[in-house]
Amino acid sequence: MTVSSAIVFGYHNVGVRCLRVLLDAGIDVRLVVTHEDSPGETIWFGSVAEAAREHGVAVMTPDDANTTEVLEACRAAAPDFLFSFYYRKMLKAPLLAVPRRGAYNLHGSLLPRYRGRAPVNWAVLHGERETGATLHAMDERPDHGAIVDQCAVPILIDDTARDAFDKVTVAAEIVVARSVPRLVDGTAVLTPQDFSKGGYFGGRKPEDGRIAAQASARNIHDLVRAVAPPDYPGAFFDTPAGRVLVARTRLAPPSGRRPAGCFELHADDGTLRLTAVDGATLQVLDARLDGAPLDAAACAGKFGTLSPAI
Repeated sequence: MTVSSAIVFGYHNVGVRCLRVLLDAGIDVRLVVTHEDSPGETIWFGSVAEAAREHGVAVMTPDDANTTEVLEACRAAAPDFLFSFYYRKMLKAPLLAVPRRGAYNLHGSLLPRYRGRAPVNWAVLHGERETGATLHAMDERPDHGAIVDQCAVPILIDDTARDAFDKVTVAAEIVVARSVPRLVDGTAVLTPQDFSKGGYFGGRKPEDGRIAAQASARNIHDLVRAVAPPDYPGAFFDTPAGRVLVARTRLAPPSGRRPAGCFELHADDGTLRLTAVDGATLQVLDARLDGAPLDAAACAGKFGTLSPAI
């Protein structure tokens, strides 16, 4: 029986797990291309480079994958397939033309929904109750090709982006594990995407964690979950007393308050709460003021209420 070969562009936990799926399936992985970890980023995920080296697979970590050096190395590997598992840069046409039997990308959403960057964070931010992983054919347009397979996972009401991402990682493993045999034996059926059923989203930056003064309590809760530390920068607002980081919240019964103009952070029966302008309330389970823990007693004793500076 002829063994199929592949080259892998990968990063993050999805890259680690999906690389291991290929190896477990008997795929001859001849080259792995990954990223050097950024010193300015919180690295809470596994190393694709380490996983590859554990199995004796050659590794490259170029700043730019679309160089002559990388292209020549990929051509020399003469792979049947190219797989991209959470690699952070777009691969151009010359690389995509290298594999004899096609190039495939694993995306962390139920395509065509949430094409583009940070799909899990966007799904949590928008209050979605499910997301998933999709394996699709690659072309030069991001997350554009026909779908090989996808797997859905639930997002619970208090799940953070990290919680959801951990589920998506398992979904990715499932999708790749059941797709590889079909790709190898030629029985995979690809389904074109209906782009009317989804949109494209860009990357996110720390400033996007700022809590809007007039946001609803549910929208604030979803933002807090979507950017929850330590994996992401966190949701925050600025006050005359300093910057408040809201790291964890839970939907709570109304407090009887209805702030005018902007939300209020306040103490209520020994509990730190945030009441939004819609009158709905969040229990604040973890908050910090300029890096120091902020609880109900400190809020009541020093500030009474804290609201965003408008």
